[in-house]
Amino acid sequence: MPRVPALRNRLKDTPVAGTKRVLLAAPRGYCAGVDRAVIAVEKALDRFGAPVYVRKQIVHNIHVVSTLEKKGAIFVDDVDEVPEGSHIVFSAHGVSPAVVQGAADRQLDAIDATCPLVTKVHREAVRFGKQDFEILLIGHHGHEEVEGTMGHAPERTTLVGSPADVANVVVKNPDHVVWLSQTTLSVDETMETVRLLRERFPNLQDPPSDDICYATTNRQVAIRKVAADADLVIVVGSSNSSNTMRLVDVALEYGAKAAYRVDYASEIQQEWLDGVVTVGVTSGASVPEVLVQEVLDDLADAGYGDVSQVVTAEEDLMFSLPKELRKDADGNSDERGLGGRVRKLDWQTA
Repeated sequence: MPRVPALRNRLKDTPVAGTKRVLLAAPRGYCAGVDRAVIAVEKALDRFGAPVYVRKQIVHNIHVVSTLEKKGAIFVDDVDEVPEGSHIVFSAHGVSPAVVQGAADRQLDAIDATCPLVTKVHREAVRFGKQDFEILLIGHHGHEEVEGTMGHAPERTTLVGSPADVANVVVKNPDHVVWLSQTTLSVDETMETVRLLRERFPNLQDPPSDDICYATTNRQVAIRKVAADADLVIVVGSSNSSNTMRLVDVALEYGAKAAYRVDYASEIQQEWLDGVVTVGVTSGASVPEVLVQEVLDDLADAGYGDVSQVVTAEEDLMFSLPKELRKDADGNSDERGLGGRVRKLDWQTA
């Protein structure tokens, strides 16, 4: 799906009972794992030339995917579609050992752009599987991350999709059970699922540390604070992005009168703004800041030019590139870390 550019002066400045303003959630947008994965594809194209193949979407954002396609990336559903001997990048969501083996069988040069926080969950699954634990994986059926994690201990893992699924969970030994989770879930819903699982299995063991990633948690905390004062919340991100969709849910749960998801500013509807004094804006963890800027530009046309950041955390986590990309064609080291920090744009310097 190609990028849909912002259409300026499309939204009208209609009167409301108050002073119009925007509350801009922070943190928002790119996290360190997404940043690392996207730059991995860009550097692979620079280093090896087009085409570079990518299994699944590198991150769940249509703008990012279409931009990389224009640069020479080819996205495929499985390694079987990739010509032998080609370069392939595994997405930020991770893959199962079977996918890694399939790439090796086709003699593909694989670059693993799996988010290190997803890799952590994979390692937990392997370790608990070797210890004969039954693993209850909380996550969404069909999501690439869930498929990758389950593939590390397939015979010992049961997927629990929601609190409603808990009653149907069957285990062989209720005294030897552990829960893990997809990294991009709603914190509140996940904890409710864990609470219900523990009612059924009192000896349920926790993972060594939280599986829901820092970026997902931080963005949910920020939108909670914004939502309490917002008549409308606009969440920028794609519909297949789990963490983006959870931001819509959290906004509604924590007080926003209405909340909508858009890929692009051009999708904002005039009627959404009827009677709205305060608009909250945030974006999912795979959304480049330029798309948020376009939303702010369009909202300014409608009279919402007063933008205030609502900051609930500072993020400075950085991940290094996959090892195959840490040197350039001349063998010079490129050990830079890649963070998910917000880039400064027009609204910050005006």
